[in-house]
Amino acid sequence: MTNAEENKIDSKQEAIQVEAAPEQEMTMDQLFAEQEELVNKLNKREIVQVTVVQVGKDSVLVDTGDKKEGYIPLSDFEGKAVPEAGEKVSAVLVKKGSDERHAVLSFKKAQEYLGWEIAKKAFDNKERVRGTIVSCVKGGYIVDVFGVSGFMPLSLSELHTAYKHYLPAGAKVKCVVVEFSKEKNKLIVSRKQVLEEDEAVRRDGVLAQVKEGEVLRVVVAKADKDKLYLRFHGIEGVVTLDNVAWQDTEKAITSFRRGQRLKAKLLKIDKETGKLEFGLKQLFLNPADALRRKFPYKSTTKGKIVAITEEGVEVSLGKNNTKGFISQFEMGRDFDGNVDDVINVMVIGINPDDCSVNLSVKKYDQVQNKKFVAQYMKQAPRPTLGQLLQDSLEESENK
Repeated sequence: MTNAEENKIDSKQEAIQVEAAPEQEMTMDQLFAEQEELVNKLNKREIVQVTVVQVGKDSVLVDTGDKKEGYIPLSDFEGKAVPEAGEKVSAVLVKKGSDERHAVLSFKKAQEYLGWEIAKKAFDNKERVRGTIVSCVKGGYIVDVFGVSGFMPLSLSELHTAYKHYLPAGAKVKCVVVEFSKEKNKLIVSRKQVLEEDEAVRRDGVLAQVKEGEVLRVVVAKADKDKLYLRFHGIEGVVTLDNVAWQDTEKAITSFRRGQRLKAKLLKIDKETGKLEFGLKQLFLNPADALRRKFPYKSTTKGKIVAITEEGVEVSLGKNNTKGFISQFEMGRDFDGNVDDVINVMVIGINPDDCSVNLSVKKYDQVQNKKFVAQYMKQAPRPTLGQLLQDSLEESENK
């Protein structure tokens, strides 16, 4: 709803408030005609504009076009400015008067009648209305909407589910009419719908300024065993367990606390729900990538045997004691190493789950054997038996 539409509704509400009397000269015929029209409208129980004649301690006397002034209880103006003599106010006839007593009019009921009309139009056009919290009651609030007493359930009072009253009496609220029945004197309003609409606009504005792959500042909303909930400018985001850390994810997720501020990489924006998916490990270098650079595929190195198990052999590599592992299949038939032995191995891969180096003794031996054969084949060939006999025969003939 635009500001122009809200101002339009406000102007309607102001129409039933106190107005200054226009200053213009009228002829006697016009004056009589106006008074007659005023009396007719009053008798039909229509809302009219009457001029204040006098303000007393408990009443406001107004000109009704009849011989005797009309009477409006001063209590009708509770919470509003009391009009002064000469001003015009909206009123509706409650009880006809006589020569001995004043006609009784109501400013409050006039407001209510007009309020029902404005509320009906707002309901039909799905427009927002402005209301005032009158009181807190069981299950919700009594809200004054254009002079009409409406009800706002607790479930429709906040953006998220509310289990208690948060709004004080006198608070101004924007809401929409969700149920309307003048015959049943029923007016149900929702502040939640307005908050949801405004939140959707705000959310779209925030999401329009970010892109997938950006690093954002977020706040931890909740930490579960298998998931981390974050908030970015009030928008819900999540970090799955496999995106918390490169290693020891279950242990890493226990280090986060609610309210903790941190940086996270935006991995995905769900356009339908508006929810965000973040990653924390993506802010750091993958240890497996570092190992791949340090221990290239099919490179050879030396390792110290740390333990021999049924699954294979655990090996320590280099000065940093990088963890290496040789499976039974890669140990080879003739493997006879012991703990603390230093052995030659070949790198056959990296295990990203525990950032260990997969090694092979068998493939190392195969490569070494191939090298030995190749080197042997490069040497000068030995003479055959035929060549030796031929050489011996040639020597005998020469003698």
